[in-house]
Amino acid sequence: MYRKYRLLSKSGRRQIGLKSRAIIRATILVAIIILIMTFIKLPYYVTQPGMTSELESIIEVENGFKEEGSFSLTTIRFGRANPLTYMWAKLHDFYYIHPLEEIRREEETDEEYYKRQLHLMEGSQESAITVAYKKANKKVSYTFHGIYVDGIVKDMPAASVLQVGDRIYKVDKKEFQTADEFIEYVTTKKAGEELAITYERDGEQRTGKIKMAPFKNKPEKVGIGISLLTDRKIDVEPDITLNTEDIGGPSAGLMMSLEIYNQLTEMDITRGYKIAGTGTINEAGEVGPIGGIAQKIVAADNAGIDIFFAPNENNSSTSNYQEALQTGKQIKTDMKIIPIDTFEEAVDYLLHLKEKG
Repeated sequence: MYRKYRLLSKSGRRQIGLKSRAIIRATILVAIIILIMTFIKLPYYVTQPGMTSELESIIEVENGFKEEGSFSLTTIRFGRANPLTYMWAKLHDFYYIHPLEEIRREEETDEEYYKRQLHLMEGSQESAITVAYKKANKKVSYTFHGIYVDGIVKDMPAASVLQVGDRIYKVDKKEFQTADEFIEYVTTKKAGEELAITYERDGEQRTGKIKMAPFKNKPEKVGIGISLLTDRKIDVEPDITLNTEDIGGPSAGLMMSLEIYNQLTEMDITRGYKIAGTGTINEAGEVGPIGGIAQKIVAADNAGIDIFFAPNENNSSTSNYQEALQTGKQIKTDMKIIPIDTFEEAVDYLLHLKEKG
């Protein structure tokens, strides 16, 4: 048997070589363009379904009881849009594009937004702990640590001295334990009067002077141009540890309260089910709405969750629960979606649930 070989002329080999080099150059050029596009920031955020995280690995009550099932928080993934992620979001379900002003406050930087979200998580933790410990008849008390600067108004006097994340300890040598006390004191001052502020930034104590001034959009009102939250430490028995450094926002409040309560009580209210959900919680145990409920339903369904708690907003026709139901039908989930208005409702639902077979 003979093999036939085709011999290429020098010109033929040259043409193939030129084509190969052209393909390589084109590939490199495309790669460079893609790389450049990833660094271009558009005035939008892109959000998408995130993941579920079991809270038993995040929350640990000293000598707490174990559970057969699980409580999980749900997340959405989000980031500043570039041309590639913007186009990707346009082509995929449950990827949403948001103008910057829907996510961040006016003049708020990405870093300031991140700090604010972390502090909102801290507040959510405190409420969840308070609700769960009181329900379990455990000790709860507070130690106050000043006032947290939650936001700063551009072109107002505070902008030249304070930053988001600062903690104010004294004003005119007076100590305040709550934001309300600070606001009550400041409202007694007039435009042009000066406040001596003692505050902490990155572990370092500082002082500064800020003059009262009228707000541009409300000249009849004077202030220094900040929004505040009370910063306090909650003290409980038994001790509790929460590892939520990388989780921001208040939307895990309901699920954290259920996990904490379950570790404090001998009866396992998971009943062996994988339970997820979302919703803010206040110290009265009331559950509030959140953003991104559809994306969280997708994330929970992907994780094989059995039951999902959704804020009911007192039977509102536009509630998180109604949107969750619509999303559940769209993705054809087998997950049970349960409307919840309070922590007590969630606990009562679980207490009447048959154990998973």
